[in-house]
Amino acid sequence: MSTTLATYIALPGNAAEAFEHWHEVFGGDLDLVRYGDMQLEGMPFEPNPQHVAHAVLTTPGGQVAGGDAMEDGNDYPLRGTAYSLLYSVETPDDARDLIQKLTNGGGSVGMPFEKAPWGEWYGTVFDRFGVMWSFSAPADDQQ
Repeated sequence: MSTTLATYIALPGNAAEAFEHWHEVFGGDLDLVRYGDMQLEGMPFEPNPQHVAHAVLTTPGGQVAGGDAMEDGNDYPLRGTAYSLLYSVETPDDARDLIQKLTNGGGSVGMPFEKAPWGEWYGTVFDRFGVMWSFSAPADDQQ
């Protein structure tokens, strides 16, 4: 196994729905394991068997991993600008296509996808789960 780095997102009980949606939008390979698919003997807590223990979506651009958050009493909001997933694509049209798929799936534009002051294209979308996706593409004259 090679060394990799992936973003990990703990979702509030809807990880299966989120990862299946992202798989539809971005393509790639999805590996999703629910607690009910595992041997639970020796677990320090009793998880909901329908919740996702671990999921990995491997896309042409990289990996996103995650699962359902443990019920520890913490309520960490997903929607916000403290973080985002940056997806860099080859052309502005590639980004527009992904943005359209996310908004068609119930998301909303956070920042319009347009030419940024630094010369490339950039914009953000909050998907229907509250996750902020940032998109970047080279300027038309850089292709």
